[in-house]
Amino acid sequence: MINLEVPKKAGALINQAYQAAAEVFRPISRKYDRAEHTYPTELDMFAALLDGLNSSGEGGAGAAGVRRSASDKDEKGNRNGANLNVVLGTIEMCWGDVGLLLSMPRQGLGNAAIGSVATDEQLKRFSGMWAAMAITEPSCGSDSAAITATARLDGDHYVLNGEKIFVTSGERADAVVVWATLDKSKGRAAIKSFVVERGTPGFEVVRVEHKLGIRASDTAVLRFENCRVPRENLLGTPEIDTAKGFAGVMQTFDNTRPLVAAMAIGVARAALEETRRILSEAGVVIDYDRPAHTQHAAAAEFLRLEADYESAYLLTLESAWMADNRKPNSLQASMAKAKAGRSVVEIALKCVELTGAYGEESLLEKWARDAKILDIFEGTQQIQQLIVARRVLGKTSAELK
Repeated sequence: MINLEVPKKAGALINQAYQAAAEVFRPISRKYDRAEHTYPTELDMFAALLDGLNSSGEGGAGAAGVRRSASDKDEKGNRNGANLNVVLGTIEMCWGDVGLLLSMPRQGLGNAAIGSVATDEQLKRFSGMWAAMAITEPSCGSDSAAITATARLDGDHYVLNGEKIFVTSGERADAVVVWATLDKSKGRAAIKSFVVERGTPGFEVVRVEHKLGIRASDTAVLRFENCRVPRENLLGTPEIDTAKGFAGVMQTFDNTRPLVAAMAIGVARAALEETRRILSEAGVVIDYDRPAHTQHAAAAEFLRLEADYESAYLLTLESAWMADNRKPNSLQASMAKAKAGRSVVEIALKCVELTGAYGEESLLEKWARDAKILDIFEGTQQIQQLIVARRVLGKTSAELK
């Protein structure tokens, strides 16, 4: 049974992540928000430290994968493993700056895809690589099954053709995990993911986007034109299994959605803490021993926002804990992503509203801009609600659209 208290053994990890967020991220947060598209060189040494933390086996930094072996189901008892550690570490780091975390070398969302579905040989071969993930296309956004990018086998290579948009770290990463279909006539079951390394002929970065928030992170448009990728760079199995359908590539989201939820929780907590400070300096007392309706209106609103934050936080811990304990977590991952994504937007905007002009002097207005993307990428709010509805009602994607 899940214990929603933070495991004691995670204490050191959380403290280290918090110190890094406070000492590395916060001081340069405004600098790289203003200097959009400038690579934060301060992250290079820090990324090397995170590599060491991840290689220790405890995890806690970056994008690990949800991997389940045949022996997992034979293990007894509860365990708090890499997925929970990564979520807890991500919360602290995004308390510092979510855009800078997304800019961390070798911690990309493509790394989560590799960690989730790659073979053992591929895990070893792609170790140490910084991988972005390319899913969205100009003609298909939230419906990943509608992907039109194609991959055609030609001898020892797959030939990729298509265009991808909104690729986080698409310009800076060493490689991109590209979703493409082997056979459009076979539907979503034919969609596979391919590791395409930078410099591969036919792989072009078209442009880097200007954004509302997370400006420290680059977001690119990519084009693949007769791009030849070694056949061994297809993640997982090349067979098209119509019975299994889309499950292979979609397994990636079981990991990345709790991560994005954790990012949202980190930003929400930062906004709440800053708002509490500003309200306190203005003489507004927040009293947990009195009913909210008997307190200052700002205090009552703050208590409501804090309760919303707590529910998102607990849902996120649950989804990560389930992954560590060999339990299917697709429903919980979508619930956590939907709740945290919606909550962080409301919390950040309300905090700006509560603090008024004082919010402009802090990072509150930046966090309000950063928050919006956390309700969009890795599956929009509407898509998460649709997934939850299907799971709860026992409906297929064809039955409930």
